[in-house]
Amino acid sequence: QVQLMESGGGSVQPGGSLRLSCAASEFTVINYCVGWFRQVPGKEREWVAYIDNYINESVKGEFTISKDNAQNTLYLQMDNLKPEDTAMYYCTACRYYECKYCTDRAEFEYWGQGTQVTVAS
Repeated sequence: QVQLMESGGGSVQPGGSLRLSCAASEFTVINYCVGWFRQVPGKEREWVAYIDNYINESVKGEFTISKDNAQNTLYLQMDNLKPEDTAMYYCTACRYYECKYCTDRAEFEYWGQGTQVTVAS
């Protein structure tokens, strides 16, 4: 049973920071490729980051992904937030253990409910 639940979203001013958390069912972050996507109304869901070191160019250098295996938790540290980062952020797990095998979006078959991030003055 894979279950994911995001938290940590909210409203911040441009240039601010947020740390998102994804509480996962036992051993999920160990046994599955895990990562973050985001989506805004009217646009496709886009990938943000996967473990261990895969960061979308749009946020590279400002977002950092990490996980705590003992706590079964995935994190997304977001620094220097911009209005264009406003989105619903989703935690996800791919069906495979290593992210290099997750070559199609459909293979990320486990999703959290999302947490809203709003960046505005």
